[in-house]
Amino acid sequence: MSVNQIPPLNTQALLKQYRLHAHKGLGQNFLEDPFALEEIIAAAEIQPTDTALEIGPGLGSLTRYLAASAKKVIAVELDGNLIPPLKEVLASYQNVHIIHGDILKLSPKDLINEDHYLVVANIPYYITSAVIRHLLENPSKPRRIVLTIQKEVAQRICAKPGDMSLLALSVQVYGAPRVAAHIPADAFFPAPKVDSAVLVVDIFPSPLIKEELLDSFFKLIKAGFSQKRKTLRNSLSSGLHISPVNAAELLTRAGIDPQRRAETLSIEEWEHLMKNMQ
Repeated sequence: MSVNQIPPLNTQALLKQYRLHAHKGLGQNFLEDPFALEEIIAAAEIQPTDTALEIGPGLGSLTRYLAASAKKVIAVELDGNLIPPLKEVLASYQNVHIIHGDILKLSPKDLINEDHYLVVANIPYYITSAVIRHLLENPSKPRRIVLTIQKEVAQRICAKPGDMSLLALSVQVYGAPRVAAHIPADAFFPAPKVDSAVLVVDIFPSPLIKEELLDSFFKLIKAGFSQKRKTLRNSLSSGLHISPVNAAELLTRAGIDPQRRAETLSIEEWEHLMKNMQ
C-alpha cells in the first residue's frame, strides 16, 4: 500500500473502543492529519532498504506510513495501554516490530543491528532534549533524525551564532539541522497549546569535534552557558571554578573578547578556546 492510499485513523473512536484517554502526563498528542503525516515521510527521504526507528508510535498513525515506505520499522512505545490498539492498527503490516519500553533506557544499537538507520517520530515535547542526546551519544548513530517537536524548540536547535544555545551546539556538533515543515496544533488530537515543526538532522560521518575531545567540549560549553545573561568572562569563571582574571586570559589567548556572551560563539570558536585550555 502506498502512503497516499492509507486511510485516516479515527483516534477518538479508537481510544473510546479501548476505553482509553490521551495521557497528559506522557505528553500524548496523536497526530491525525494525513497531509502532516505525508510531510514527515517526505522529509525523512526513506529508501525501500531502510530500517526506521519510531519513538512513541502511539496509535500507529505515523507507523503505517513508515511501514509502507521502509523495509523494517522498530516502534518503541512506553505506554502499555496503547499496545493492544497499536497491534490492531498495524495487524496488516508484517514489517513492524513493536517494543514495549522506554527509549531512554534502551540502546538503539541493541534494537537495530545496523548502521545508517533512520529515526522518525512524533515525540512528547518534554523529552525532546533527552531523546536527541540519547540518540546522538549512542555508539550506533542514525543517518538521519526526523522529529516532530515544538516549533520554538526546533527553531532554537537550528540557530546561528548570535542566538546559539546549549541545545543547538549539542546537536550541531553531530549533524546539520533544518526545519522541513510546520504542523499546526489542530493536526493533533488532543490539540497541544503550541504549533509543531518537523526537525530534520542529517548526521555527519563523524562529529565536528574529535570523539576523544567531546567530553571536554561539552564541559566547556556547559560552563559557558551556566550564566547565560553574563559575559563569557564571568560565566566561565563560575562554571569552570577559575578566577575572572584567568577566564579573561583564556579567552584573550583564543582571540575571543571576554565581554562576549556564550550565544555569540560558533562551534569553531568553542573548539579553539578548548584547545587553548589544554
